[in-house]
Amino acid sequence: MRADGYLSRNEMKRRTAMPLRSLVDQPKHDFIILRRVEGAAICMMATLVFAQISGNWWLFAGLLLLPDVAMVGYFAGPRVGALAYNALHTYIAPACLGLVGLALDLPLISILCAIWVAHIGFDRALGYGLKFSTSFKHTHLSGPPTN
Repeated sequence: MRADGYLSRNEMKRRTAMPLRSLVDQPKHDFIILRRVEGAAICMMATLVFAQISGNWWLFAGLLLLPDVAMVGYFAGPRVGALAYNALHTYIAPACLGLVGLALDLPLISILCAIWVAHIGFDRALGYGLKFSTSFKHTHLSGPPTN
C-alpha cells in the first residue's frame, strides 16, 4: 500500500486476481443453486395450481412419486434407464398434456399435469436432475462425469 492509502497497480492486480479454478467452479455452483431454487418454485406453483383445480390431497400424495417408476429402466442398463427417466422428468410432456387439458376443458388431465410438474420440480429442488447415460448419479445438476 502506498503512503497515501491507495493500492499500487501491482498490489491491486495481485489482490483481485482469482485462480482460474475459482472462476470456473463458482458459476457452476451458482447455477446449480439457481436450478434447485427454480425447481422448488415450480413445485410450489404446480402444487398451488393443483389446489385450485382439485384439492384432493390423497390423489396428490398417491401420484406424486409415480414418474419415478421410470427408474425401472435402469435394470436394462444405464443408457435405457437414463432415457426412460429423462422421458418422464422433462417439462415437455406435462406441458403438452396440460395444454390438451386446458384446450379440451378436461380437469382430470390438468390435475395429472400439475402433479407431474410438481414431481419434477420437487426432484430438481432435491438435486435430482436429468440423467447422463453413464450413471444414475451423473445429472445435469451435478455435471457430466469427469474422466
